[in-house]
Amino acid sequence: MDTQNPSAPTPTQSRITGKNHPHAGGGAGIKTLAARFPEGRTRIAAALRELETHGYLRRERKRVTGGRIVTRTVSCNQPGRRRPHPEEPPPRRKRTPTPRKPLPAVPQPAYPAPALLRTATDLLTSLRLHDPRLLLSEPDTAHLAPAVAAWLERDVPRAAVHHTLTTDLPPGPLCRPAALLAHRLTTQLPPPPFTPPPPVRHPLQTCDGCDRAFRAADPGRCRNCRSDLQEAA
Repeated sequence: MDTQNPSAPTPTQSRITGKNHPHAGGGAGIKTLAARFPEGRTRIAAALRELETHGYLRRERKRVTGGRIVTRTVSCNQPGRRRPHPEEPPPRRKRTPTPRKPLPAVPQPAYPAPALLRTATDLLTSLRLHDPRLLLSEPDTAHLAPAVAAWLERDVPRAAVHHTLTTDLPPGPLCRPAALLAHRLTTQLPPPPFTPPPPVRHPLQTCDGCDRAFRAADPGRCRNCRSDLQEAA
């Protein structure tokens, strides 16, 4: 029978043996790792710092029950990618903002005078005092102001424009108040006021009978000379 040598050194266990690796969620401190692996604390600390430098390891300080602060070591398979804790909820996905639908085109004034546009802007900003749902943003106000100016340019009183925009509004919240106002300003635009044509002013002509100047569309005789001819006939 073979005899065992009690003084023979015990062979060092391989570091790749599964039982030597710390379990998930187990201690990963230098003391804990030094107790599991044959390397000393200095080499283990240097290896951990190298892994942390390259993004494979990250240390997080967290307050636990009882007020104690512990350091949690998180390992990552890819540099810079955070490995979530089993107790943490999944990260929320950021919602992509829906692009805003542009407002429809609105009538434009024939002569956009600055004073007229200021009056139109003041009218639009006062709508919220009548109905809080008609609170408009600055871009929406700038888009609608020319349409209001087109109404005022057609001799529509300011009170009448205000009445058109605030009367018979639908109940409940208004999803896009600016779009509603743009529709009313466009579809209910009154026609321009009637203006009589200017009087026709004929050019000066020289009378063929008396050489007097008179206004007429065509050359010939003045009114007096034509009367004399009719009396002579």
